[in-house]
Amino acid sequence: MHVSGAAEAPLGAALRELRTRLEVPADFPADVLAEVESALESPDLSGHRDATDIPFFTIDPPTSRDLDQAMFLERRGSGFRVSYAIADVAAWVKPGGALDREAHARVTTLYFPDGKTPLHPSSLSEGAASLLPDQDCPALLWTIDLDAEGRSVATDVHRAIVRSRAKLDYDGVQKAIDNGTAEEPLALLKDIGLLRDQQEIARGGISLNVPEQEIVEREDGYHLEYRAPLPADGWNAHISLLTGAAAADLMIEYGTGILRTLPAAPQGAVGRLRRSAKALGIDWPRHMPYADVVRGLDPRHGNHAAFLQECTSLLRGAGYTVFTGGELPDPRIHAAVADEYTHCTAPLRRLVDRYAGELCLAAVAGQEPPEWVLAALDALPQEMADGTRRANSIERECVDIVEAALLKDRVGEIFDAYVIDVKDRQPTVGTLHLEDPAVVARIEGGETKLPLGERLRVRLTQADPGKAKVQFAPA
Repeated sequence: MHVSGAAEAPLGAALRELRTRLEVPADFPADVLAEVESALESPDLSGHRDATDIPFFTIDPPTSRDLDQAMFLERRGSGFRVSYAIADVAAWVKPGGALDREAHARVTTLYFPDGKTPLHPSSLSEGAASLLPDQDCPALLWTIDLDAEGRSVATDVHRAIVRSRAKLDYDGVQKAIDNGTAEEPLALLKDIGLLRDQQEIARGGISLNVPEQEIVEREDGYHLEYRAPLPADGWNAHISLLTGAAAADLMIEYGTGILRTLPAAPQGAVGRLRRSAKALGIDWPRHMPYADVVRGLDPRHGNHAAFLQECTSLLRGAGYTVFTGGELPDPRIHAAVADEYTHCTAPLRRLVDRYAGELCLAAVAGQEPPEWVLAALDALPQEMADGTRRANSIERECVDIVEAALLKDRVGEIFDAYVIDVKDRQPTVGTLHLEDPAVVARIEGGETKLPLGERLRVRLTQADPGKAKVQFAPA
């Protein structure tokens, strides 16, 4: 979710107050910055091979500068080779040093609608460690060979110095592929992406193409706009998912690692989602698996976008699971991926990825992982859980603030809505989805039992960014 507009507007003020209340760090301590300056002068480049001859490219939002991944795609016989460079954060971070301690305190980059609080100082994450074009960077270079059906048949990872040739964005990539002007290494993104789509379907996995929301301030108030994910977004994501699955396989065979796991959704959660589907006019026959329903959605349609947001509830319960000594965890599957999987492709923005990368390097080399990696493993799942919980809390509060900002001048107005959830023990309280704008909010019906799954005319009763969440009542 992104926001544009004057910094002094009510929305901006409410977001600044949220940062203060949640004690979100504004700056990095002096000792961290001093250590970064030292690292910039002498990074640890031991063991890095020269791979600057590979013409990598990155695909990110146009304003992004913290570029974790760069790729190069090529045909190999009847199959394909994916060369995927991941920023080597360990080349810059001294184990146990000030920067390392600060990263463990922050855990993840925190995203707000009007900016972000980074995991690492910007001189690293948006500078020397980022895979920006035309600069030599230390990286973990993954080489994954695929057969003609897109199945992984061989994996290697080692340290290398790489140089990206181009910083591409999703819109430009989509246009180049659609109009046939993309050169083969980029054009193959579609070919490989579609094959990986079929592999995902065969496994029973699912990717949620949740649209981005943007709140734009205009003279007459705030307006909500959607950016529906492009096919190129999904093809690009498949390269990351492919690497995460390959990394999990390496660690499982090695006997030591950290997996991203998600248990299967309980029937109660699926039942609630079925009620939401009915309320939003989504056709979900009884015999149709959830994954097939999601694959048929178009996030450009408001009711489909709302249902995709509801689908994220089935991702609750995801966590990190450590295993050592060859004793594999249970569960070890990520239910949405429908495979063993780990996070390893975003080390500039997520703490655990640095450790997963080191474990994979050790697995390929047949060596013991570094002591600093083994020493941190047991604590990592709880650290990541705490950091993820904090990030999710910020996201929820930001949504509340942005929706209130969007509607603050419309208290008392009547809207058309769908009732998408009703509390079992309080049938007069529930959740609704507005037809326009696309807002999901609480409704309290007084003495009236709410009609689950039906359209309802509702009145906005409160909306004040930073003070009162959006709330409705039956009109």
